[in-house]
Amino acid sequence: MIYILIAVAIFGLDFFLKRHMDKKLEKGQEIEILKKRVVLRKYYNRGVILDSFEKWPRLVQALSGFVLLAASLLFLVILPKEGRKGMKLGLALLVGGGAGNFFDRLKRGHVIDYFSFRSRFSRISRVVFNLSDLFIFLGAFLVLVFQKRK
Repeated sequence: MIYILIAVAIFGLDFFLKRHMDKKLEKGQEIEILKKRVVLRKYYNRGVILDSFEKWPRLVQALSGFVLLAASLLFLVILPKEGRKGMKLGLALLVGGGAGNFFDRLKRGHVIDYFSFRSRFSRISRVVFNLSDLFIFLGAFLVLVFQKRK
């Protein structure tokens, strides 16, 4: 049950953060926080990672939905099994984050991203994330690490 609560909490927290950032930040506005290492900025991502496939929003929506469905089904299969805590946590993070971004794609036609990291490398500084993105990456990493373990 705790893993379902984790997924729901991720979805809810990111939902409210996206809504808040969308209302409070103007497009192009930047606010530096955390010793100028993190920048808040509003960005509408119509594609996937780094706007890939932005010209095919229906394809992005379909693929996102398919991956979310597959992760959710795997989550439901593994959830009642003994142990596998790392895999369950990874899937909870992946499903919670994936649901947050998929909801945006369905409701708005784009994902609201709202923070980036300052770096001396301009390519890294231009990438804008949201909380769901971070949980998707972390969840996918945990799933890979724990897929063979019991």
